[in-house]
Amino acid sequence: MTKKDGLRIAGAALNQTPFDWKQNMQNIIQAIERARANDVDILCLPELCITGYGCEDVFLSDWLPEKSLEILFHVAEYCDGIAVSVGLPIRHNGALYNCACFIQNKNILGFTAKQFLANDGVHYEPRWFTAWRANEIAKIIIREKEYPLGDVLYDICGIKLGFEICEDAWRPQRPGIRHCQKGVHLILNPSASHFAFNKSPIRYDLVIGGSERFNCAYVYANLLGNEAGRMIYDGEVLIAYKGKLIQRNNRLSFHDVELVWADVNFITGETSHDPLTHDDREKEYEFWECTCLGLFDYMRKSKSKGFVLSLSGGADSSACAIMVSEMIKKGLRELGLEKFIEKAGIADKVELSVLKTKTESEQALQLTSRLLICAYQATQNSSQKTFESAKELAHSIGATFYSWTIDDEVNSYTRKVEQAIGRTLQWHTDDITLQNIQARSRSPIIWMLANIHNALLITTSNRSEADVGYATMDGDTSGSIAPIAGVDKDFIRKWLLWAEHNLNQKGLRFVNALSPTAELRPAEKSQTDESDLMPYAIMVQIERLAIKQRLSPLQVFEILKVKKLEEENLLKEHIKKFFRLWSRNQWKRERYAPSFHIDDFNVDPRSWCRFPILSGGFEDELSKL
Repeated sequence: MTKKDGLRIAGAALNQTPFDWKQNMQNIIQAIERARANDVDILCLPELCITGYGCEDVFLSDWLPEKSLEILFHVAEYCDGIAVSVGLPIRHNGALYNCACFIQNKNILGFTAKQFLANDGVHYEPRWFTAWRANEIAKIIIREKEYPLGDVLYDICGIKLGFEICEDAWRPQRPGIRHCQKGVHLILNPSASHFAFNKSPIRYDLVIGGSERFNCAYVYANLLGNEAGRMIYDGEVLIAYKGKLIQRNNRLSFHDVELVWADVNFITGETSHDPLTHDDREKEYEFWECTCLGLFDYMRKSKSKGFVLSLSGGADSSACAIMVSEMIKKGLRELGLEKFIEKAGIADKVELSVLKTKTESEQALQLTSRLLICAYQATQNSSQKTFESAKELAHSIGATFYSWTIDDEVNSYTRKVEQAIGRTLQWHTDDITLQNIQARSRSPIIWMLANIHNALLITTSNRSEADVGYATMDGDTSGSIAPIAGVDKDFIRKWLLWAEHNLNQKGLRFVNALSPTAELRPAEKSQTDESDLMPYAIMVQIERLAIKQRLSPLQVFEILKVKKLEEENLLKEHIKKFFRLWSRNQWKRERYAPSFHIDDFNVDPRSWCRFPILSGGFEDELSKL
């Protein structure tokens, strides 16, 4: 098929940041110019790409939509010889609408408004936006010119075009149904659809299935990267035609712009690409890719110069260390040395001329030594095994590694309290107190390293610990970012085994041979996480039913007893323990460092899971067990 026989349609993923006007506009213009250079006729850009999707309550201001209109008219000047959809908020008659503006040959043709607002899980769109009614079109005057606003269709070269904006496509009465009835040939879907495990197959059904159901071409373009702190967007771009996927891009890229296109002859049905297979990835692989990108964007957008980590030799801190190492490796592979250093904002921390003489693997090791500072902070209860685990892992990835003891600090605090209360603290009466002071004593000194290096302090809490409060506030929870708090401990243990073999991270062989332990009690007490709590494999089953599905204790028991995971009375005790610890520790979840939402649920009250700090603690419900 030659170009003159059809239209070249394209989608681009953009790595945007809330009201970072200069960079956002630069990414938009770069996408348009690349599309024009490749003779693209119609380009779809992501939802709210001018402002960024995660502006939160700044959307309620008057100046934000006004500023985005100013940017829009500037962007329109770059749309010579091309039609482009650009996302922005539009205020009309006192209400704010989430819109896609359609521009052709520098002329604004109209504004299509989103009809279904996302209002579940991590989304709160109705707080800021008003949903538009189907089939309604209003007139809006901007700069003394009148434009259509609402459920608008467009005609481009005889091709009828309509929109589904992100959530629109996820609803049973999606706009595509009406578009099909009106003879639409092409649907554009500008999206801000956050990453979650195994989400792509659902999108494939919406996009590919939608193109078949509506007998049309369909272009889907998603946001890319860690946009505002918690949500990571995979930047997926899909082009489908009448039930076949004909183009897709590489997800979770470190590039600011990801553009793909395809030629479609709307008369003959001929396309320029053969049907493609789906981009199916295992959960462990997706976790690696999205967390690397999330950390990289969090570091550079916060203007930080690396990471500091209290490396205990255990599973959680080891997973965090590996992720920083892999972030650097992936960035070098995708961007190259100079672009990685420039984009990361670390030119002042490295000697580029020296690094250029090294191999890529040597570059990764040297960059890791600058960007990841680790410290093993021992007490008299720490073991040689965890020290060796931490030391060998740090060495294997090239991280800077320090070690010291904090017994003097712990003993100083302990003696002061003992003198004040007039008695000696002992393990059989003061277990939690003696455990917590060790974790808290590690915090001030590791923060010093973070301040010295203008770096982000990583807190290593996982979701299972957050569930039951198995963490010391102002101790091991201290930090700027909690990269693994969105996944459970059982998954982390499995991922470390996967990473050792699939990412060739041989330094993990030490931690993978250990049982998880806080090492806060004396060695003779043989402390392990699972003896303190319950088996992680059991906890993750209770968690999904109790938190994700919001079932009562009795409902959880009735479902799990059928699986025969353990003896029924023991299962009841574990369910009781989970619900009581969950209720008691909401105040801790309110104070955790920002975490990434990467599963289909999380326990962060600032994004997915709201729960009262004070409650009845399920006592009546637990009594039914």
